[in-house]
Amino acid sequence: MFAEIAVWSFAVLAVTGTVLMLLYDPGMSRVTYDGPYGPLRGLLVSEAFDSTMRLSLELRGGLLIRQMHHWAALVFVAAVVSQLLRMFLTGAFRRPRTGQWLIWVTLLALGMAAGETGNVLPDDMLSGGSLWLIMSVAQSVPVAGTWALSLLFGPDFPGDRVVPVMYGGHLLVAVVVAALLIARELLVRRHGHSRFVASLPARRRARPMMAFATIGMLVILGYGAQIAPVWLYGPAKPTQISAGSVPGWYMGFLDGALRIMPGWEFTVGGHTLSLAVLVPALVIPGIFFTALAVYPAAERFLVSRRGRRDALGRPRSAGRTAREALAYDLLDRPRETPVRTAVAVAGVTFYGLLWAAAANDQIALWFHLTVEAVTIFFRFAVVIGPLVAFVVTRWICLALRQADRHVAEHGVETGIITRSPDGGYHERLAPARQERREPTITAGR
Repeated sequence: MFAEIAVWSFAVLAVTGTVLMLLYDPGMSRVTYDGPYGPLRGLLVSEAFDSTMRLSLELRGGLLIRQMHHWAALVFVAAVVSQLLRMFLTGAFRRPRTGQWLIWVTLLALGMAAGETGNVLPDDMLSGGSLWLIMSVAQSVPVAGTWALSLLFGPDFPGDRVVPVMYGGHLLVAVVVAALLIARELLVRRHGHSRFVASLPARRRARPMMAFATIGMLVILGYGAQIAPVWLYGPAKPTQISAGSVPGWYMGFLDGALRIMPGWEFTVGGHTLSLAVLVPALVIPGIFFTALAVYPAAERFLVSRRGRRDALGRPRSAGRTAREALAYDLLDRPRETPVRTAVAVAGVTFYGLLWAAAANDQIALWFHLTVEAVTIFFRFAVVIGPLVAFVVTRWICLALRQADRHVAEHGVETGIITRSPDGGYHERLAPARQERREPTITAGR
């Protein structure tokens, strides 16, 4: 389901993006705004901002298309994250579907990159803040960062090349995402879905319904939920930034990491190494995506060291029979893999705490605290919270497995009391329902 939502969200992105591409002007030359929005009339703005205002307020249906595009981008990343979490918890990344897992990991990184490059294109006050963050992250990389920044954007930042470069990068990322989704579809046709609930014909029948549901919801959001009102933000200015501005939800964890990271700096060989920006903006995301990519191989290696077992927990020989191969194709219940499930919950906790830390100023305001106190709390919470989540989740999974074994051995309580011939009273127990059944080998499989 999450994969279908991602596919159809990208379809909406492709259609609306094509329309916007025909109407948007990425130029940075200064023009005088003379549109219908009175508070900005007469101001010098860039061609990018002027074209965004024109297609938002003057073109019939333009605002709907632009808001649908923005909402589809948010939903696409949410669907990719949900798909990755589902595959991780159920073990759907195992062979032969490791390639699909790597595609989804890449799509998450590309979705974040597309969101950041797309946010810059309107050249409004909010996108100006994103540009300064990009500049700070690039300059935190010793030697190579400054060189890459001048190569892409020229000697002056922000200059006349910023928006055109981001525009080209945005289109390039969209093409790569489309290619990866096509490759993922080919892999699904080759290897099929993991056997769990729905059969392949049922999935094919549900696909049109999921398409209509996803597209319909994006139309509703684009029509009734305002997002990115550039006329309220105003044109970008290098010396100003909108108060209370925050990035897209999928980039919130980076903003939170930047806010709570101590201001550590070192000088090495005459070069200043700013860990306050380098660690939260590059090191943490690098470790995160690397861990996601290598986890299937790492788990496969650890399982081979402990003794290979199939999805039903039985020792598995080098050559599997057809029945064992189908059994291995079944997905895991999260409780069956306590460590993996605990790792997932710990990761979600770490992400959630960083995401909440991005609002440390708002939390301090609403709860009448100091920003320093909230920041210190999150510095400890991002270390202690995941450890607590890991221990508690593993304990819950082990308790659920023990309860399942008890039910399998003694049966399910029915609440029906019967009297035995010797005069005693006993509760009637029903046989436990088998959560997993031996797969049936059919012709052609």
